[in-house]
Amino acid sequence: MATLQGGLLGPDPGALSPAQQEQLRNFKIQTRIANEKYLRTHKEVELLISGFFREIFLKRPDNIQEFSADYFTDPRLPNKIHMQLIKEKKAA
Repeated sequence: MATLQGGLLGPDPGALSPAQQEQLRNFKIQTRIANEKYLRTHKEVELLISGFFREIFLKRPDNIQEFSADYFTDPRLPNKIHMQLIKEKKAA
C-alpha cells in the first residue's frame, strides 16, 4: 500500500475479494443514485448552496472558513431559504 501526501494510505486493491469489490461498486452506485434523487426533490438544498456561492463571489472573503461558518450558522438562514421557496412557488 502506497503512502500518499499527508501520510494518508492509498487504496489496497488486494484488501477486498472480487465479489466484495463488486458489492462495494454497486453500493457506491446506489448511494449516488439515492443522493441525486434526494437533491432533485429538495429545492432548499439548491437554494442553500447557490446562495452560499453567490455570497462568496460577491463578498470575496479573505477567510473562507470563517465566512462559511458564519454563513451556515446565521440564525436568519432558515427563514431566508423558506422565503425563497415561497417566492419560487408563487412564480411557478
